[in-house]
Amino acid sequence: MKLLLIAPAREEAVKRSRRYHSLAPPMNLGIVAALTPPGVEISLVDENLAPLDLDAKFDLVGITAVTQTAPRAYRLADSFRHTGAKVVLGGIHPSVLPEEASQHADAVVVGEAEDVWPVVVQDFRNGALKKVYRSTARPDLADLPWARRDLFPPKGYRINVSLATTRGCPYSCAFCTVTSFFGRTYRFRPIPQVLQELESVRNGSLVFFVDDNIVGNPKRAKELFRALIPYKIHWIGQASINMARDTELLDLASASGCAGLFVGIESLSPMSLASVSKRSNRVEEYELAIKKIHSYGIPIAGSFIFGFDYDTEDVFEETVDFVKRTRIETPQYGILTPYPGTSIHNQMERDGRILTRDWSKYRLDNVVFEPKLMSVKTLQQGHDWAWNQTFSFTSIFHRVGFLRGNVLPLWAVNWNFRGHVAKKAWV
Repeated sequence: MKLLLIAPAREEAVKRSRRYHSLAPPMNLGIVAALTPPGVEISLVDENLAPLDLDAKFDLVGITAVTQTAPRAYRLADSFRHTGAKVVLGGIHPSVLPEEASQHADAVVVGEAEDVWPVVVQDFRNGALKKVYRSTARPDLADLPWARRDLFPPKGYRINVSLATTRGCPYSCAFCTVTSFFGRTYRFRPIPQVLQELESVRNGSLVFFVDDNIVGNPKRAKELFRALIPYKIHWIGQASINMARDTELLDLASASGCAGLFVGIESLSPMSLASVSKRSNRVEEYELAIKKIHSYGIPIAGSFIFGFDYDTEDVFEETVDFVKRTRIETPQYGILTPYPGTSIHNQMERDGRILTRDWSKYRLDNVVFEPKLMSVKTLQQGHDWAWNQTFSFTSIFHRVGFLRGNVLPLWAVNWNFRGHVAKKAWV
């Protein structure tokens, strides 16, 4: 039995033959490969790095998809079904729109794969694939298998070593797909198992903890960070800005080797934050929080969203000025995107504000809904202006400078974003 697992690229990138090096390997497919029963020949292709041979023959094809890659995933599914293969679609987008995905697949996996994928493979072998497989319980992360890293390309990823210590997030922001996929749960892997996997893969490279919020439970995060200190690694991850309220947490994060955090700042408006249930953020604490995180030598990749219902035309300049003033090292700007399955999508759909269901446009750099206090054109132009202003040479120098630790990686990241801005490939 021959199985092909695919992480599709964006349709636009394929059409233009414009593939970039990816940040990290598709760990979800690596875990699916590890869940596959014995006796299966597995191939894994990350289309962001390498083209697919659409004429190759496989018995079963598994494709994961987020919203922006869904059109490409469907095209690939149709193509491989034409060759006689059976196709299974999974991931966030098929999970929230299984009826849509079923039009292009022999089976759809809804939710997490641990309890479902071995059943899918066995049903395929028996010639009895079902149209939809639903995870009936949240998997126990104590049983989480290690990803089949041997199937990943050896070159092309900016970070080769990545692993998860948690799943989910304790918050439920209206625009975020994490809750719609993982449920309102926040689950932990046993720390000894995290360390065991880390020991097997660390090679002196930077480690990426792929958790949606590694500090969502401060007590557990402190236990993890204490355990990491003897390993003398450097790691990056995602965290909520309220971690700055806990000095011990910051101290342990720094001591454990934290080399940078992706932080969802989102908006400078308390009303906007409240409207999307961003409970972890307090605007009045922002500047002190950023200064405090910086004082521990931790760079910040700050994420901002434009297009909330309380945003006016002033939001772009205010946000760019804030980034400059606080010297956030690698800011990122996105346009509010009402992803299917989120509460903000449901509300906008009820209000008739969704402008398109071309999922390829749901990529954070394109307006797909009708804003309230500005025009579509103003929102798009303001977003583009912010990227251009922030990644000018002068702005990069002001935020990053030269006289600091880890300056070369920070310049490299900013220069990479500058290149994407020039190509209008913002995120």
